[in-house]
Amino acid sequence: MHSGRIGRLAAVTGAVLLTGACSQVSGVAGVGATSPVTAQQTTAPATTAPTAEATPVAEHQAGAVERPPGGEAPVMVPPPKLSEHSYTFPVKDCKTTYQRKLLVLPKTTIWAKEGCAFVAPVDGVVDEVNTENRWNPATDAGPDREGKFVTIIGEDGVRYLGGHLDSIAKGVKPGLRVKAGRVLGRVGRSGNARDTASNLYFAISWKTGPSSWWVRRGMVEPWDYLDAWKSGNRTLSPRAETLKLRAKLGETPPCTVMCASVQPPATTTEPSETPTPRPTRKKKRGGGDDGGGAVVVITPSIDSFGLH
Repeated sequence: MHSGRIGRLAAVTGAVLLTGACSQVSGVAGVGATSPVTAQQTTAPATTAPTAEATPVAEHQAGAVERPPGGEAPVMVPPPKLSEHSYTFPVKDCKTTYQRKLLVLPKTTIWAKEGCAFVAPVDGVVDEVNTENRWNPATDAGPDREGKFVTIIGEDGVRYLGGHLDSIAKGVKPGLRVKAGRVLGRVGRSGNARDTASNLYFAISWKTGPSSWWVRRGMVEPWDYLDAWKSGNRTLSPRAETLKLRAKLGETPPCTVMCASVQPPATTTEPSETPTPRPTRKKKRGGGDDGGGAVVVITPSIDSFGLH
């Protein structure tokens, strides 16, 4: 009887052990074999410790601002070379302003402080030099309006004029070969700029004789070239435009604008009327009344023939 009870206990214990072994291997359907506590401990680190690759996504989702990558410094590209000649702005080391439109003549007035340097705009040869200020407002003679001036014939074949100068640089004379930037004179108010602020009369044309002064004072509008030379594009050349205009108009076109000088007022007095000859009376010898009493003889004056 005692052995029977032991046998039943052994059978129950075996059944319990068999049941526990099955639940550890396969578990109950729909329920993991691992306990809930164990599951929380193993999955929590996956949500609280994101990997390095997931960090930008997390920052973006949190509203973080994305910053573009830093760019490199811009590469400076030099202006294109437009001619074989190199030019420089005709007023050196001074603040300047100038007109950019046609007023009366195709030239420009470069306003600058008196004494600023007028320099050769291109390599060339000095052509004309006027060291005297002969302008007279009473006559306003065309050849004298620019006062003291220097012209050069550039290696590009173009003539450049700088007028209204206060002085001419020492050693500057016709035939002198100069480089671009060589000082030719100093800005002033000579010529018909006497009553204005100091400035440089700057003009572009082609070579003619001194008698054709109206060509010298400007034929080609200069401001586009001045803009280029001042801003850094120093190879923009007026050669093509100058040669084209000379071929169209001729080397010595007639003067059409501001050509005549002012005629001075008359300084002599009005000529007086020709004096009337005075009659002279002569009596006939013997006297007596002959019906006329006296004979009128006209003695002409020398002035009547204009021989004075």
